[in-house]
Amino acid sequence: MKHRKLGASGLVTSALGLGCMGMSEFYGHTDDADALRTLARALELGVTHVDSADTYGHGHNETLLGRFVAQGGAARRQQVILATKFGIVRVAGQYERHIDNSPAYIREACEASLRRLGVDHIDLYYCHRRDPAVPIEEVVGAMGELVQAGKVRAIGLSEVSVETLRRAHAVFPIAAMQSEYSLWSREPETGMLAACAELGVAFVAYSPLGRAFLTGTVDVGQLADNDFRKNNPRFVGEAQAANQRLVASLTAFAADRGLSNSQVALAWMLNKHAHVVPIPGTRRIAYLESNVSSVDIVLTPSEIEQLDRLFDPLAVAGARYPDAGLLGIEAG
Repeated sequence: MKHRKLGASGLVTSALGLGCMGMSEFYGHTDDADALRTLARALELGVTHVDSADTYGHGHNETLLGRFVAQGGAARRQQVILATKFGIVRVAGQYERHIDNSPAYIREACEASLRRLGVDHIDLYYCHRRDPAVPIEEVVGAMGELVQAGKVRAIGLSEVSVETLRRAHAVFPIAAMQSEYSLWSREPETGMLAACAELGVAFVAYSPLGRAFLTGTVDVGQLADNDFRKNNPRFVGEAQAANQRLVASLTAFAADRGLSNSQVALAWMLNKHAHVVPIPGTRRIAYLESNVSSVDIVLTPSEIEQLDRLFDPLAVAGARYPDAGLLGIEAG
């Protein structure tokens, strides 16, 4: 497995991480035993970066990762980079949320995450969503205090603007910036990726496979009732049909090279940016193994340009979240 640095934090992560949200919520049925087996296989393959948040399953996801780490003892804890987040507050059973960035809440949320994870420190701690009523300097100041107290090793931000990133980085070093990025979500290319490279901040890309839509394996009509994609604007109606045509072009591109859609989509990102760490989520070992193989796939500059053209942002239909999911996301 190749590796990449998380800013100037001293943390070195696998070039590909594992997003763990779907192991607890949002994507239909979950099974802890299956999730633990997938996590163990990921570590065998060299995937050391696992990504969670306190809101995933209302704490269940962190507890699950805590079980995984505990099963391997001190040796496993040293191998794994635990990334988690605070800031999204939800009522159990509801998608709607509010954002809390107050320093008091940050400290409280960190202690709760440490308890659920069963560890004495979090490797990478993110502000999950931004409350504009709280100055980013106060947010990062409180997060920096957690680093100084030894409860957190490095801090990150998620879905903020370039301006916010710069202001935050001036207060305390930001190790990672996490936002959605994929062939069909190209917003970070308008300035954020360049800013991260300039500042020495790693960019962690969530949903790099478009919530599995880009894989070409999703039958929208067969999604479970509790799968949030049933209400995602890109998965329904005319937008779904338009986006399916884009995926068909990706399928043809991949087939010509003897690859899967997911391998091409991840290799596109890894070849294009040396400071980007994709964190595709999966609960299945077969998909995990396929994703990991993308790390060694080489695409030529002309192939990357071809994929860029195939997924022109103007051709992608639908917003990436329903309105409730856009709360706390900064543009620019």
